[in-house]
Formats: sequence, C-alpha cells, structure tokens
Amino acid sequence: MSQHSSIALFYYLLTIAIAMVLRIMSLSPLLDVWNPDWIMLVLIYWAMAVPERFGVFAAWGIGLLTDVLTGRLLGQYGLIYALIAYFSIKEHRRLRQFPIIQQCMFVFFCLLGAQSIIFGTESMKGSNHLTLEFWYPLLSGTLMWPAVFALLRIVRLEARIA
Repeated sequence: MSQHSSIALFYYLLTIAIAMVLRIMSLSPLLDVWNPDWIMLVLIYWAMAVPERFGVFAAWGIGLLTDVLTGRLLGQYGLIYALIAYFSIKEHRRLRQFPIIQQCMFVFFCLLGAQSIIFGTESMKGSNHLTLEFWYPLLSGTLMWPAVFALLRIVRLEARIA
C-alpha cells in the first residue's frame, strides 16, 4: 500500500468515524428527531467522488457497524448502504456534473429509499406506527447535503485524494 493510499484510507475512516459520532450524538431531545443519517451522506460523497476506491463492499461493512451502533436489525443498514453506494457509483459521472440542487434531489431519493426500507423492516417486526417525525431526517439530510458536500470536498482537495 502506498503512502498516498494509506493517507486516503485514514481520511475515509476519519470522516466515517465523525459521521458515526454525529449519528448517535444527542444535542437535545427536540433536535434528535431532526438528526440526519450523517453516515449515508458521507458514503454518498465518497462513492461519488472516488468510486474506484470506495465501493459497495465497504459500504456494506460500514452498514453492519452502523447496525451495531444504532441497535437496529443486523444487516438492515448494511443492505441500505450497499444499495445507496451501488446507485451512487453507477451514476457518479452524472452526479459530478449535476448542480448542487439536483444532487440534493438524488440525496433526497436515497434517504427516502432508506427510510422506506427501515419502515418496511419495522413493520415486519410489528411496530409499524408511522409518525410525521419519522420523515424529519429525510428533510434535514437533504438540506445538509450542500454543507456535507462542500466540507468533504475541501477535505479531499487538501488531502490530495484523487
């Protein structure tokens, strides 16, 4: 492994670790319902920015860690993140050319699909009461995408990750 690859790996892991901390961090009970899926936002960025280095298998592994971190059904986030990484990698050339508003729409539909899968698995477990608060992370994640994109782009450019 070259020094450049190890530096890139360090930044991938660092950004994922920070996203995991943000995912479980609680500022106040009122804001907890608005906490977006930071991990998915970071995964979408890395899959779109460097698809040859950050793939579906990495997203699946991070999803399994997220399942353990959040106490969800094992494999639920693994499936979600692998699917989102697949679509992000498949469309990465187009996504790079899109203006930030169109990227926000892509992120919105990714988050919508993820929330739908979570709702489906929760329904199979028998706890299928759906409140409006269930959809708040979808909105906040979409609105946070431009900031996440800009911040991770700065990290990628400063670290010279190609």
